[in-house]
Amino acid sequence: MPLTQEQKKQYKSIGHHLKPVLTVADNGLTEGVAAELERALGDHELIKIKLNILDRESRLALIAELCKVGKADLVQIIGKMALIYRKNAKVKKLLSNVHRAV
Repeated sequence: MPLTQEQKKQYKSIGHHLKPVLTVADNGLTEGVAAELERALGDHELIKIKLNILDRESRLALIAELCKVGKADLVQIIGKMALIYRKNAKVKKLLSNVHRAV
């Protein structure tokens, strides 16, 4: 289910203070990146990703691919940073960025 505007607004305010948990470079979506993405979304629900890719179209395509692979919703893109969210059934309240901010 896509995020509502209210949810996006809330997650943007939480994500503003987050540091990138995942950095993706020119190699793109490798097995290691996919594994780290899965771990980070499982722990934190809301994560910031830094993309060290110069070409804007390649960045946007990679963000879409990361969201698809991680089964996550895109919250925001600013420059080379993306903020994505995936709701977890079993929330780890001490690690979840969403639950710690509430």
